[in-house]
Parts: sequence; C-alpha cells; structure tokens
Amino acid sequence: MTFSASPRALLAGFLLVGSAFLCRPARAQNTSELGLGLGALNYKGEVSPQYQFKNNRPALTLFYRRDVSAPVTLRGGFTAGLLRADDGNVRGVNGGVAPVPAARRVDMKGSLLEASAVLEYNFLNYHDRRDHRHFTPYGFIGLAGFFASTSTRTQNEGLRADFARSGSVFGLAVPVGVGIKYALSEFINLGLETSARKTFTDRLDQLHDQTALLVNRHDQDWYYYTGVSLSYTFYKIRCPEPYKKNPKLLQ
Repeated sequence: MTFSASPRALLAGFLLVGSAFLCRPARAQNTSELGLGLGALNYKGEVSPQYQFKNNRPALTLFYRRDVSAPVTLRGGFTAGLLRADDGNVRGVNGGVAPVPAARRVDMKGSLLEASAVLEYNFLNYHDRRDHRHFTPYGFIGLAGFFASTSTRTQNEGLRADFARSGSVFGLAVPVGVGIKYALSEFINLGLETSARKTFTDRLDQLHDQTALLVNRHDQDWYYYTGVSLSYTFYKIRCPEPYKKNPKLLQ
C-alpha cells in the first residue's frame, strides 16, 4: 500500500495543522460574553451604619464582557434596583434600637440606576478547557456613575419638617468586588458575585445637613450588589495575518 500526495497538498496540510496551534492561544483573548444577572442592592449610610441583610432589595444587571488576555477581562454593565433602610433595624449594645436612630425614627426608600466599567482579573485560565478547569474566581475594580432617587420620612413629629425629604442625586462610585464563574457548557456561564460601591456623596439617603446631633455630615454613603448571572460566550478565533491576507494558503 502506498500513499502519495502532491507538494501543494502537503503544504496545505502543514498550514492547516500549524494554524490550529497558532490560533488556539488567541482563543481566550478573543471571546466576549453577554449576560443578565439577578440579585440585590443594599445600602450603608446614616439609616444603616452597617451592612444589614434585611435591607436587601431586588436588582437587575445587564453586562458585556470582553477578554483582552487570559487573566484580564473588561466589563461594562447597567444595574437597576431598589434601596431600603429603617432606623428601627439599627441595634445598640443592649440589643434595643440605638439612641440616635430611636430619636430620629427615619426610614428611607428609593431606586438606583448605575452604569459601570470594571477590570476583572481571573485567577485561572477560564477558557483553557484542556485541564478541565471550567471555573475561575476573579476580583475586580472600576468606576461607576449612578443616579439615585430616594425619599425619607420620620415618625418623630418634631423632626418631620427637617427629616421628611425626597430628591435625586447623580454621583460617581468605585466598585470593588469578587466573584466566581463556572462554565455550564461551551457557551453558557453561571456567575456569582458580591461587590461594594464607595460613593463620594452623603446625599444618597437625604440625610446630610440636618442637626449634627442626629446626622454625621462627614460619613459618605455606600451601596452593595450581590447576585447570580447567566451569560452567553461568543468566540472569535483569529488566524495569523499571512493566512488572512492570502486565504489560498489554506486551500
């Protein structure tokens, strides 16, 4: 039994095999994801000096990721959700309502819209499926712009004129967080993430210029997002420039 092939066919075969190896490393650098997340927003400020789980309110997020290298991903997203807090939930050292919240008796509610851009660092090579590691933890930091519309009210009649307020604020925030993503299939990804947003305003809860006995004017507000997500991966495999300029090399 003999096997014969023309030099042109052999060259084409070598080029095809070579292009497969040359294109593979670029795969992780040329993927993108479009995803939707469901989670909760939480607030920390005058009406909630510490993170309180009971203040979690529904939130949705839509995001787009693009891998620029195996460990580094850029992500842009839009988040919308509700905010809620109540002085009655702030406990003092004796287990009762803390003195200042007990005097104010303020509750806050509202909504928040956010647009963000963050840089993610993946601790594992998420798109390298040869070692069967279909997941990676990651951390991220970025910049966000937000619009919050909130209102406060008080059950203390003597404070109602100064503490019953509503308004809106535009601001900047710094998102910092961690997460983990897991590949359910070649195209579908499951994510879990938690993050904090440091704002540069004390106006998120409408408590900022009232009497210093009941309001800390030097404490800026925070908000948090925790949620799960599903995303779809789009692959784009780039071949070396000589093949793109002369497709006949692969024929």
